[in-house]
Amino acid sequence: MVDTTPTSPGHILAVLRADGPLTRQELQERVGVSRATMVERLDALRRAGLLCRAGHRESSGGRRAELLAVNDTGHAALVADLGQSHATLAVVDLRGTVFARTELRLSSSDCPKKTLSTLVETGSSLLEASGKREELCAVGLSVPGQVDHAEGVTVAPWSMRQWSGVRLRGPFADAFGVPVLLENDANALALADYYAMGRPDATMVGVKVGTGIGAGVVIAGRPHRGETGSAGEIGHMRIEGSDKRCACGRRGCVAAEASGQALVRALRPHGARSVSDVVRWAKEGRAEAVDAVSAAGRLVGTVLATVVTIVNPRYVRLGGAVGVLTPFVEALRMTVESNAHTSALRKLDIAATSLGDQGMLVGLSGLVADEMLSPARVDALSGA
Repeated sequence: MVDTTPTSPGHILAVLRADGPLTRQELQERVGVSRATMVERLDALRRAGLLCRAGHRESSGGRRAELLAVNDTGHAALVADLGQSHATLAVVDLRGTVFARTELRLSSSDCPKKTLSTLVETGSSLLEASGKREELCAVGLSVPGQVDHAEGVTVAPWSMRQWSGVRLRGPFADAFGVPVLLENDANALALADYYAMGRPDATMVGVKVGTGIGAGVVIAGRPHRGETGSAGEIGHMRIEGSDKRCACGRRGCVAAEASGQALVRALRPHGARSVSDVVRWAKEGRAEAVDAVSAAGRLVGTVLATVVTIVNPRYVRLGGAVGVLTPFVEALRMTVESNAHTSALRKLDIAATSLGDQGMLVGLSGLVADEMLSPARVDALSGA
């Protein structure tokens, strides 16, 4: 039977995650248990491989006290970020250290079954190459669109229609025999910056603008997914006065005007054929690309101003190939500052993510760590 009391091994580990490293005495005082109970709990955590030594506290005159910490480097996770035309896979520990990584180009003509098989095979090769197969504790997978966490399936964006209803957990669980965690890619982006900033006691909004547009919200350290998993779908909010057809079939969506796909269409007369072209041209300062990217930033900023007014976050972090471009960030920031409620702007910090292409890996490794080191999971693992 799992022990869910505030003094279980899992809760003691949670205290160490939040406040450690700590000496045994400091930990005992924080948790409020007897010395004998603390010894018993720490022994259970050691047997489960979740506790490690982290040096000694400086002594003011007697023996130096040993410092205890969470062993977040002794377990590995396979994480994968699946996009419309690419996938990034990596083997990481629960601190986010990357041991092996690879990029895959995906074809839109490949069926989900074939792509998932490729991801599993590639992940297995990465684990073998990194020597971390025996330490694997979980798989973390981020995907575009909504995620049905109960069923383990995705309600994919319209540009990936063939992925809707596909069961994602099965192939990985069958191949590796570990828990498989799923997350929307925009939520993973928001979580990445939240973890990288040291888990601030503040609300975080992440906006990803790449081929499509999505947003994630982190409140009290947890992604806010909404009642049906559709929280953050700002790409399909409608813009008054716009009649452009969106991939979803409706007209006037933000994504129809400001997504990477929309920018490629707008710049096609100038020779653009991919989002990479748009990004490269904007970085080179080509006027037509800078103007188009700035216009996209203003449009997304108009929608984000409403989100900021309603959610009142402390941080907004922008990611995705288009979302981090300087013209986009500056136009978006100015638009939010001109349109959001004054009180919601008082402490608002808007910036591009500083994590680059490591962002999704950081977000997924943190997601795995939070799940695998949760009190309930730790209590079950330690036999409490």
